[in-house]
Amino acid sequence: MSISIYPGSFDPVTLGHIDIIKRAAKMTDVLIVGVLKNSAKRGLFTIEEREDLLRQVTKDIPNIEIKSFDGLLVDFAKENNANTIVRGLRAITDFDYELQMAQTNRALYEGADTIFIPTSIEYSFLSSTTVREIASLGGDVSKFVAPYVEEKLKEKYNTK
Repeated sequence: MSISIYPGSFDPVTLGHIDIIKRAAKMTDVLIVGVLKNSAKRGLFTIEEREDLLRQVTKDIPNIEIKSFDGLLVDFAKENNANTIVRGLRAITDFDYELQMAQTNRALYEGADTIFIPTSIEYSFLSSTTVREIASLGGDVSKFVAPYVEEKLKEKYNTK
């Protein structure tokens, strides 16, 4: 059985993330979307809220599991018997960083390879940071996130 992990902070999950999730889910038996608990960053959404957002926007994909983790990605991969790590690429600048991470992860855990999926062109500029900034200023994020996520952003920023 092939098990893949798509890790990220997903704060919030964007249509670009969903694009990668849907495409990666077709390539594996089980796709674990790993929500990183990064103690160095204070997120807009709690881990539980991010998990809920992801569950809502992926509920139509049968082979998805949503799990949070902290620590090293390779330890999370080992714990879940994952043989593939999925990373989305928006631009060549992403590739430089992601290649270094993939090589480091491979050195730490030979049991999992990293595959890169280029983001669809319509999402190549999109980031959670951009979405948060637009939403915080009361802007329209409906082109960038699922309706459920948009609703939760409006609640967070009290911009209904």
